[in-house]
Amino acid sequence: MTQKIATRERILEAALDVFARKGYHRAAVDDIVRASATSKGAVYHHFPTKEAIFLALVDEFTARLAHAVAGAVAARHGALPKVEGALAAALQTFAGSEQLARLILLESVSLGSRYQAKRAEVTGRFAALIQGYLDEAVADGSIPRIDTRLATLVWLGAINEVVVQWLHGGLEDLPARVPALTAILLRSIGRPVE
Repeated sequence: MTQKIATRERILEAALDVFARKGYHRAAVDDIVRASATSKGAVYHHFPTKEAIFLALVDEFTARLAHAVAGAVAARHGALPKVEGALAAALQTFAGSEQLARLILLESVSLGSRYQAKRAEVTGRFAALIQGYLDEAVADGSIPRIDTRLATLVWLGAINEVVVQWLHGGLEDLPARVPALTAILLRSIGRPVE
């Protein structure tokens, strides 16, 4: 890893810690400079604004999520097993990245249009993946004909709420809940669970 990449990574790690402790709005770039043991110039070289740092953390989480989902999907055969794998991988990624999940789902509510556009992009990509496999499942007769776009939106809402409840402490052990949530979601599209 080059020095430039190492510095960028150190800044992002420090920013995650600072945002997690102080919240996005109370965190200052100076806090990130101190926590990363870099200079203000180094931080601004990599990230022109505090918002840019936050969006880079979102991008990092999105890449981690996409990689986990792609790996789970590639390891399975058939439309429904791919959907199950994607759901499990997504929830396990959230569970393994609690600080980022907390920032992205809870702290980001008031971050404005740039963040909302980024969140819509991420959600749209995941929705397209799920809907594509649901369309395949309808086509191959694995599930009855349904409105796959609506089913996808319902699933995304359910996943979001489960993760938010976990982050607020109203739900314990997110990874242990994956099989039950998967079963509920599959029943919602007419797929009996064995």
